[in-house]
Amino acid sequence: MPEPVPSPATPPAGSAPSGAPAAPPGERGARPAGRRSGRAMPPPLRRTVLTAHVAISVGWLGLDLGLLALGVTALTTGDPALVRASYLAMDVLADTLIVPVGLTAVLTGVLLGLYTPWGLVRYHWVLVKLVTTTAALIASVFALRPQIEEAAAWVSRAGGAPLPLPDRGELSLVAAPGVALTVYLLNVALSTFKPFGRTAYGRRRAPRGTGRANGTERVERAGGTATRAPRGRSAR
Repeated sequence: MPEPVPSPATPPAGSAPSGAPAAPPGERGARPAGRRSGRAMPPPLRRTVLTAHVAISVGWLGLDLGLLALGVTALTTGDPALVRASYLAMDVLADTLIVPVGLTAVLTGVLLGLYTPWGLVRYHWVLVKLVTTTAALIASVFALRPQIEEAAAWVSRAGGAPLPLPDRGELSLVAAPGVALTVYLLNVALSTFKPFGRTAYGRRRAPRGTGRANGTERVERAGGTATRAPRGRSAR
C-alpha cells in the first residue's frame, strides 16, 4: 500500500476548516470526530465515566481470573478441605461482585457509546464489544452464579470430606470462567486495535466529506489530514 501523500495547502472540498474537528475517517483504528448532533458529554464527565469503565472492566477481568484459579484448584487438589474452601470462596466472590461489577461495566460502556462519537452501532468493534459483554453478564448472572451457589451448598453439606460435585460440575466451574476470561481478553484487543471499520449504519450516518471521495481516502494524521489512494492504485 503506498504511503499517504500530504494534502495540498488548499483544503479539499468537504474538508473541515482550520480549527474545526475533522470528520470521522473511514480508516480502522482512527478516532472519529465529534458528532454533529447536540448530544455530547462534557469532557470532565466523559473522563470520569471512562475512568470508571476502564477500572471496573479490569476488575471484572480480575474477578473471572480469580474464579478460574479457584475452580482449577478445586478440580486438581486432593485435599478435601481445600476443595471446600475454594468453592466457598467462589461463592463469596460470585454473590457479592458479579452483578454490580458486570452491570456497571455494561452501563458505563453504553454511556460512552451514546455520548461520544463512537456510538453503539457505528463501528463493528464497538458493536461486538456490546454484544459479547452483555452476553457475558447474562451468562454470569443466570448460569455461572447459580452453579457456584450449588457447589458451595454441596460442599457445605458434605462437611469435612466434600464429594465430587453432581453432574461433573467441577468441570463446568473451570470451563465457564475460562470462556468468560477469553471473551474479556478479546474485548481488550478490540478496544486496542479497533478493527473492521464502520458498520453499514455507520457509513450511512457518516458526514459528507469522509471516507472515499474522488478515488482517494481521507485519513486522520497527527499533523492534519492527508489523502491516500485506495488499494490497487498509486498515490498521486
